[in-house]
Amino acid sequence: MTESLGLLSNTIGTTLSIYTGLLILRVLLTWFPMIDWYSQPFQALGQITDPYLNLFRSFIPPLGGMDLSPILAIFVLRIAGGLIGSAM
Repeated sequence: MTESLGLLSNTIGTTLSIYTGLLILRVLLTWFPMIDWYSQPFQALGQITDPYLNLFRSFIPPLGGMDLSPILAIFVLRIAGGLIGSAM
């Protein structure tokens, strides 16, 4: 049973790390205005990351064209990963 919980904890931690990496990639790519977000692979990246980011965008409005919601989104993922890792 303990091995199963360890495996589950590692799997969730790895998944959250990969998703955090995808969020960081999404944020970095927004610095390039010539990217067409309706073409692949950018459309797939947006479909994966935008629903989560939109949760935070709904209560953190862009400040002067600067979107701070990814910072909070990544922070929440890191805290969740830490809690899951320490709980199991």
